Amino acid sequence: MAGKNMMKVKLVRSMNGRLKTHIACVRGLGLRKIHQVVEVEDTASTRGMVNKVSYMVKVVTES
Repeated sequence: MAGKNMMKVKLVRSMNGRLKTHIACVRGLGLRKIHQVVEVEDTASTRGMVNKVSYMVKVVTES
């Protein structure tokens, strides 16, 4: 995926007992297990998802 801005996101807290919309955001980012790291495209929509669940995820790197 050359030429696209990417960022790595890590799930650092459990999804148990969270709001359904927050779980949907985490799943939409491609995260399923704690400490899993995924690389997603850095767009406005993914930024919004990360901001919504910022207490559960951590941005590892941005490029």
